[in-house]
Amino acid sequence: MAVRWLSALLDFPADQFSTEVTFWRAIAGSTVSPPYGPNNEFASLEPFNGDPHLMVQRVQDGPGGVHLDLHVDDFDTAVARAQELGAQLQTSTADLAVLRSPAGFAFCLAEWHGQDERSRPIRWPGDTISIIDQLVIDVPGHAYDTETAFWADLTQWPANDAGEPGFRRLDHPNNITLRLLLQRVETGQIGAHLDLASTHPEDEVTRHEGWGAIVVKHYPHWTVMADPMGREYCITHRNPRTGKLLSGE
Repeated sequence: MAVRWLSALLDFPADQFSTEVTFWRAIAGSTVSPPYGPNNEFASLEPFNGDPHLMVQRVQDGPGGVHLDLHVDDFDTAVARAQELGAQLQTSTADLAVLRSPAGFAFCLAEWHGQDERSRPIRWPGDTISIIDQLVIDVPGHAYDTETAFWADLTQWPANDAGEPGFRRLDHPNNITLRLLLQRVETGQIGAHLDLASTHPEDEVTRHEGWGAIVVKHYPHWTVMADPMGREYCITHRNPRTGKLLSGE
């Protein structure tokens, strides 16, 4: 069993769906696919090159959030393996399983359909280059080591320090666009947010503010933002092609 592709799913409440899709399409520099799914609840944010790694879902209940899809080449083996490692199976069909990690993070296992072309970053006016390229799982401290081991074992990707205390990254194949980072947090429940890599974060922040986002807090290497509906994400000072922190900052 191998993980061949990753997708981040932005789950939007029905009454916020149009506003949220408009915002995320704009900052990603993407188009939106025709809707699909049993109730037309899904769409992909289509990059100008490469295979989609960002999707949106309209949900009827709850506040929404972000979850992860792992596209695998042996679906039945992957579902069994996840449960052996401590995941709890919620629902399952012939080609899609909804699970929760040992610490309770929702994710899906899905059959792989050949996605293998990494999306290239977008160059914006003013020479800023950026891409939404990272899903961060925010893990309470008491579960951090167990959760890190779970994701490393399930993906078979080594977990290494990410250059900042309290962060570990999974070293994924280079053709996969979406990166996985685990962040240790001291309060709250497990959750997730998206990171955008940018060569010029200040310009990127200004562009996002023009679409209705607000600044929550500045840090040395990233800025926490909130989208028009209050969903938090980060603009990070990383190389959009390699994912690494930009030197000298």
